Amino acid sequence: MSCASCVGRVERAIRAVDGVDAASVNLATERAQVALKPGVTNAVSLAVAIRNVGYEPIEDTVDLQISGMTCASCVGRVEKALRTVPGVLDATVNLATERASVRTLGGSNMSGALIAAVKTTGYEAEPARSGAEQADRERAAREAELSSLRRSVILAAIATLPLLVFEMGSHLFEGVHHFLAGNIGDDTVGILSFLLATLVQFGPGLRFYIKGWPALLRGAPDMNSLVMLGTTAAYGYSVVSTFASGILPEGTDYSYYEAGAVIITLILLGRWFEARAKGSTSEAIRRLMTLQAKTARILRDGQEVDVGIEAVRPGDIVVVRPGDKVPVDGEVTEGASYVDESMITGEPVPAQKALGASVVGGTINKTGAFRFRATKVGADTLLAQIVRTVEEAQGSKLPIQALVDRVTTWFVPAVIGVAGLTFLAWLVFGPSPALTYALISAVAVLIIACPCAMGLATPTSIMVGTGKAAEMGVLFRRGEALQALKDATIVALDKTGTLTKGRPELTDIAAAPGFAEADVLRLVAAVETRSEHPVAEAIVAAARRRGLDLPAPSAFEAEPGFGVRAEVEGRRVDVGADRLMRQIGLDVAAFAAVATRLADEGKTPLYAAIDGQLAAVIAVADPIKATTPAAIDALHRVGTRVVMITGDNRRTAKAIARQLGIDEVVAEVLPTDKADVVKRLQAGGSARVAFVGDGINDAPALAQADVGLAIGTGTDIAIESADVVLMSGDLRNVPNAIALSQSTIRNIKQNLLWAFGYNVVLIPVAAGALYPSFGILMSPIFAGLAMAFSSVSVLMNALRLRRFGPPLSVGGTALQAGPGQLAPAE
Repeated sequence: MSCASCVGRVERAIRAVDGVDAASVNLATERAQVALKPGVTNAVSLAVAIRNVGYEPIEDTVDLQISGMTCASCVGRVEKALRTVPGVLDATVNLATERASVRTLGGSNMSGALIAAVKTTGYEAEPARSGAEQADRERAAREAELSSLRRSVILAAIATLPLLVFEMGSHLFEGVHHFLAGNIGDDTVGILSFLLATLVQFGPGLRFYIKGWPALLRGAPDMNSLVMLGTTAAYGYSVVSTFASGILPEGTDYSYYEAGAVIITLILLGRWFEARAKGSTSEAIRRLMTLQAKTARILRDGQEVDVGIEAVRPGDIVVVRPGDKVPVDGEVTEGASYVDESMITGEPVPAQKALGASVVGGTINKTGAFRFRATKVGADTLLAQIVRTVEEAQGSKLPIQALVDRVTTWFVPAVIGVAGLTFLAWLVFGPSPALTYALISAVAVLIIACPCAMGLATPTSIMVGTGKAAEMGVLFRRGEALQALKDATIVALDKTGTLTKGRPELTDIAAAPGFAEADVLRLVAAVETRSEHPVAEAIVAAARRRGLDLPAPSAFEAEPGFGVRAEVEGRRVDVGADRLMRQIGLDVAAFAAVATRLADEGKTPLYAAIDGQLAAVIAVADPIKATTPAAIDALHRVGTRVVMITGDNRRTAKAIARQLGIDEVVAEVLPTDKADVVKRLQAGGSARVAFVGDGINDAPALAQADVGLAIGTGTDIAIESADVVLMSGDLRNVPNAIALSQSTIRNIKQNLLWAFGYNVVLIPVAAGALYPSFGILMSPIFAGLAMAFSSVSVLMNALRLRRFGPPLSVGGTALQAGPGQLAPAE
């Protein structure tokens, strides 16, 4: 907003939204205060209204750590509660990471309201912390949970074992029954069974009451409610049978103490296995965190002092000795060395660092020593950004999750309804003793219908898949890209810096009659000293190698897609593509034969004009990366069509395409038109396009593509516009990323098939569907075992992704570094 009329337009737009009572917009603070009618919470319509009048509401993201969730229905309830908070645009909750990501219009002051909303659903929340502190807290919480579950399992098992001897042993072995009756007595056995079952039910089993009962009272039952209802029914019936058997129908005074105790023991055992497996799924984040140095040696008042990494500030001079980890990002100010940067670039050969070179936190210094000025610290370092990117991708929801969310909103209430109907059906139509059959079947339905597997099916695979990708040097900035990439039918590639090294070399120069080659190169190189383009660097480097003196240019101008111009020693010099020459009215036909030959050799012909006269044709070649041919071949093998989009002239582009076997070439494309080419390739939605690029001019195309993949060694703006970042810059990771995407989505589908199939098949069996035909009735104990196995099997299947082997071997990985750091990816 820039004036009072802007304020008026925004206020009118907001007031026109249904449910808005009043709106006040402040130009100085650039804030709008909106009063909503009771019960109205919709912030999305407010954002849309503001955008429709040409302004942009600033969105914030609040991350919360949620504790106490156990299944998919928990996730649904927390999400629903968060979305009802005024100012919330959307909320996503991840069961595997136990995190909530909330998009809001209210700013950072929303945290209190969001935490309060979570507490109304019976769960605990706190602001999520990132980095080492959060990793330590999560590890401590996970270890405490594992310790608590282990103690509960041991106590439950110790108390349940005698129960199995008393109850099951007596039924299965007549000698055991006679021994107990003769030596202990039936009444004493009944009392001992009651005491042991009570210990299990209200000792280790108390956690199901603490969570399940409040959820039931709120009308939002969860998995804890199902276990609570099922085991309480078995326990309560047994207590009546033990102490007041006269009120039960004749022939129904059985006890099921062992059923409830075994169910609790098995479910706790399953949760213990589940907690251990969930800890393994977040291994990638923990391994990333180990890359960060804990301390740094900095200069303070002329003295070298060791400080914690959190105490380093931008501008500090950091001292790095041989073998040290580089603590933060910075620029070398003194000394020289070789630094192992394989954790970032994937290159096994250490990179030379001298005055002015940039260094990255987490890399390993080799034999030399140097000092550098810290430029990025804390959350701004590249390593911290990588950690944050992986965390965000792991916490995201894929479109495939939408079906799960819809089902789980009604699943638990529906199961309770099915259990009630099962009980009534057996009571009315079942054989004698009907009450016993009704109880067993209803309890089995309650116990077996666990939505845990549904809730874990997608997020655990995402966590393991994105973590594995990070080990390969592939960062999924958005989780949705993990699903979208597998459907890519066209891979469009920028040429310079993507297919090629991006470091062109001057190969030829042919001067026109009346011009000396050395003089033309000297003037052209002088102009190019003001340009940051790789071609300019190649020309300047060639001139300096020849020992030419380069005068300072003036009135420098750059026209993207055409070329550059300047005045040098009073002479006007234009350098660029043939279209630049045509723009200034020059005919390049005199160099047609030479330009054709150069282009056929895969070289880029450029032209130089001095004082309005065509002076020379210059050839620049950008060497193809050694890894590019294998990458193109692999892309063809996974069934994609490969398209090259470049600003180079058509003949040069086609020469390179012939060398690499590229299917289609779109050449002479202006930077502003690359996104339009991608749009044409998408062909109205029938084709899915992945675009790979590295430059500023690639950003619109990266954003337009169904999936944008940025070369990590490229510009920040390209990386910000992309969905996926190839940290090593190795094109072979494009087919690797597609293969991982396919494997991850296949893994998710397997998990969902198991989670849904398990319930679809076994709930009817638990209800007694097989009894009329086969006389088979599921024991509640078996139901508890199957339920525990369901969740653990989903987690174990997700963990199989850790063994994923990329189709192409890349020299290093984004998480692979020097001694004491990560091992190579499997």
